[in-house]
Amino acid sequence: MSFGGFERSHAPSQPMADINVTPLVDVMLVLLVIFIITAPLLASAIKLDLPEVKAAPAAATSETINFAIDADGRYYWNEQLIEDGALAERLTQAAQARPQPELHLRADKATRYERLAQVMSAAQEAGLTRIGFVTEPPANNTAAPSATPAAR
Repeated sequence: MSFGGFERSHAPSQPMADINVTPLVDVMLVLLVIFIITAPLLASAIKLDLPEVKAAPAAATSETINFAIDADGRYYWNEQLIEDGALAERLTQAAQARPQPELHLRADKATRYERLAQVMSAAQEAGLTRIGFVTEPPANNTAAPSATPAAR
């Protein structure tokens, strides 16, 4: 690289022919590190205010399984308490039935998402393809709870 000098023996100083990119690289590396550190923070800092949705009530048929998870994480199959180990067996039996029943899933507000994800994963592994989330209607609506289909 050619750097300017203080030599007076040469003719008038010549313009520098090479561009010094070291400061540019330094700034770009600092920006890259900043973006690498802040990008995950921005993705998880999203606050959502989900709207209340009025859904048409789903008719409960004989092919419907009412599955509930309470605040303590206990499972209920058609209002009957079941153990964690019995869940996979019951889901497999339900998936083999014809016509295949729809799983209406109710979860308490205090239920950890992990428990809900475990149930959905177990239902998918068992072969159930129809899962509906049951919600309460908004306070100003007196209709019965409704189920909205999640996967078909």
